Amino acid sequence: MSASLPAGARELHRTAARRAADGLALAASPTFALMAISTGAWGADVGQMLCVGEPGLQIGGMTVMYLLMSVFHLAPWLRLLRATKPEAA
Repeated sequence: MSASLPAGARELHRTAARRAADGLALAASPTFALMAISTGAWGADVGQMLCVGEPGLQIGGMTVMYLLMSVFHLAPWLRLLRATKPEAA
């Protein structure tokens, strides 16, 4: 399909695809962090939550997995922060 497009339109499509991919990459880490918080707060298994004597944040398997995924997907945010950091005088 892209072979039939003019060169300018192909570049426009590539730029749009790159921006969409960048947006998805930036969305991953906060999404996983929210999933970790919600899983820890409300639990993935209500039965397990009822058996635990203490209310509050439950750190279980899924919560840890979401936290790790959030950390592993921080690279786009770190690149963005590094790119926008003002130069030292």
